[in-house]
Amino acid sequence: MNNSITVYGIKNCDTVKKALKFLAGHSISYQFIDYRERPISEKQYEDFKDAVGIEELVNRRSTTYRSLSEKEKQSIDFELISKYPTLIKRPVLIKNDKVVVGFNEKKYLNFLL
Repeated sequence: MNNSITVYGIKNCDTVKKALKFLAGHSISYQFIDYRERPISEKQYEDFKDAVGIEELVNRRSTTYRSLSEKEKQSIDFELISKYPTLIKRPVLIKNDKVVVGFNEKKYLNFLL
């Protein structure tokens, strides 16, 4: 069984920084992928969406989301996510095809340990 952890996010995001600090503090190794530098694929987007649902995946508190038209807010898809990667709530952790979005210590402990 593969126990590797992949963390998707944006390196200057405070929530991502907290998550990476948490992982390091618990001696959990991970691979970090900044999706501004390496955008997610359509398959990854679909996998994330299938795992957690679009409601949990989309960062509705972001400035980017608030700047979208009502029509765009109702039809967030891969094309829109590709154009505005900050629409994805951060970070996204992947372990053994399981996905957790956002940062919550209790949720991380259950997911990772």
